[in-house]
Amino acid sequence: MDKAQRIASKQKQISISEFFEKNKHFLGFDTHQRAIITAVKESVDNSLDACEEGRILPEIHVDIKRLAGDRLELITQDNGPGIPRDSIANVFGKFLLGSRFHAIRQTRGQQGIGITGVVMYAQLTTGSTTTVLSKIETESTAVKVDLALDTKNNRALRYNEDRIPLEEWFGESGMESVHGLRIRTVMAAKYQRGKQSVHQYLRMTSIVNPHATIRLRVIGKNGEIIDKGDWTRTTKKLPRPVVEIRPHPHGMQFGTLQRMLKNTKERNVKSFLRKEFEKVSPLVSKKILEHAEIDEKRRPSGLSVEGIQNLLTAFMAVKIQAPPTDCLSPIEDLLIKKGLEKAIDSRYAATVTRAPTVSQGNPFQIEVGLVFGGDLPSDGSVEVLRFANRVPLMYQQGGCLLTKGIESIDWRRYGLEQTGGKGVPKGPAAILVHLASTNVQFTSEAKEAVSENEEVLDELRRALFEVGRGLQGHRKRIGQREKSREKFDLINKILPEIASKSSSMLGRNVPDLSPIITKIMNAVFCEEEVKWITKEKLARCSIKIYNYTARARAYTIIVKWPEREGVALIENERGGRKETLGLWAWRLDAIDPGGMTEISFAVSGLSQGDWKEAEVFFRGNGEIIGSERIDESLLEEIRKQEGLKGVVEEFVEQAPIQHSVDAEGPERDPSVERNSDKDWKSGNTLF
Repeated sequence: MDKAQRIASKQKQISISEFFEKNKHFLGFDTHQRAIITAVKESVDNSLDACEEGRILPEIHVDIKRLAGDRLELITQDNGPGIPRDSIANVFGKFLLGSRFHAIRQTRGQQGIGITGVVMYAQLTTGSTTTVLSKIETESTAVKVDLALDTKNNRALRYNEDRIPLEEWFGESGMESVHGLRIRTVMAAKYQRGKQSVHQYLRMTSIVNPHATIRLRVIGKNGEIIDKGDWTRTTKKLPRPVVEIRPHPHGMQFGTLQRMLKNTKERNVKSFLRKEFEKVSPLVSKKILEHAEIDEKRRPSGLSVEGIQNLLTAFMAVKIQAPPTDCLSPIEDLLIKKGLEKAIDSRYAATVTRAPTVSQGNPFQIEVGLVFGGDLPSDGSVEVLRFANRVPLMYQQGGCLLTKGIESIDWRRYGLEQTGGKGVPKGPAAILVHLASTNVQFTSEAKEAVSENEEVLDELRRALFEVGRGLQGHRKRIGQREKSREKFDLINKILPEIASKSSSMLGRNVPDLSPIITKIMNAVFCEEEVKWITKEKLARCSIKIYNYTARARAYTIIVKWPEREGVALIENERGGRKETLGLWAWRLDAIDPGGMTEISFAVSGLSQGDWKEAEVFFRGNGEIIGSERIDESLLEEIRKQEGLKGVVEEFVEQAPIQHSVDAEGPERDPSVERNSDKDWKSGNTLF
């Protein structure tokens, strides 16, 4: 046997299970500290997905117990629909088996690797099996089975399989739900506290899943509780169901298109284009084939390499409508606020949900939240919370596109410290960034950071500019009010004392000081307050306008309020009128010098914490401290957009994909962003 034959004879087929067994770091099990986080992540993600698909409000319990040596016992349980007996082995014991890999829709996971990796890692490091307890609603008993992994054949090995009565199910699960899943496994791992911990992962998960209740309990070797967390749901609104879509021509690569042509059941390429792709009408398919110089009756499987390449070229040359965006499920502005407030105590919160857009045929959507003040530390960098499809990204923050987007903004103009106008800013704030996409491109198999993409970065920067302007306006209003209030309090304390002593010495009556105070202050001042009335379940808003000038002042006051379905503006004695969605205006009579006028109303249909601060704008001569002059040109544009809302929404879904994006460099004035044709759909104010 010659050398070539000897070398060739040594080659062996490697199963996917064996590959991951020797390369467990690809799955996130490279250290003992990360192993437990990865295991919790995979289990919790599966629980959330199962509950949402079953339209069940999730309740998830995570128990971790320290054992002898560097070993941990992990128990996770949920109230999901459970797994049928015949499917348990495949779900937990086979790599690359799943229902989402070929589905084009927003999902937490796709590859069918995660939970099987947990079973494999536990077996590899401790030799223990993983116990699965499953109860589905239609059965009177639960299934209990111990699982191991046959890595050579990529299949599960089942032991001690049994049916247990309902009483034992309740005892084992610790929940009252008659359906769900419980997993118990023992692995080599180490529990630690800090920014990269199970506690932090679950905290972040609760922020972007405000509809879920998540509980954590960590027990020491002697039975003492060494850590715990309890994040109760703040809404009963489940994420909207996502719809699976077909591939879009702009997202095609040569190999993928070649495979589709070979496997299709369609008899000709024209029918293939219409049936296998999104937004390819008979007219569009005809234009594509004409550009590619391909006969529409040609068999798909018979296309040559040159023909496939011509087809790809035609895809990019012919205008094709953007794919539908109901395959995405954003968190949405109000729920982002609810999630942030559940985990972070702050004084101010701003959120932005950008309109869906497309990159290389894949729909995506950017959401940003910013909280400021409260108990957030002011002596360090802001907390960066990164998410992709509602899943926290815990590692490789510096190499992530979402972080780079934050670093590219000059936050100094918005009131946060930032050395040289670059890098993560400093101050009492937290910035949340969420990327929802049908195809999130990660930098590695462990899915810890988002890779470079110009279109995603551009959308992210636009959203960050918006929350930055909101923070800038908030800080300006607070600063103006504090300065004016300090001046007013000082004047009202000193002048009356001087007037009283002088009048006493001269034997005269104390004069009216209002004209003098007005002349010194020489400003119009706005105070707003939003209070939650628990008994009535109302948010009551009061806006007071003080005229500390020498002449009468007349204004129109405009307030931004959380208008949406099920929410109403009530107890509005002054009447006024609607300017546009979420903006209500009152034209005030002239306010005499030294006088004050109050606007008060209530908003029903909200929950406590939904609305904490009213943004106040005005029309009229002069300035109002604590308020901003409304941008009339932008307001008119928003009115037009609102009047054509149905048409615009249809356009957003069907508009042709643009291949060029207006780049916005770090030094560009962010006010230019106000003219974006998508801003009317975002959640933050644009004034």
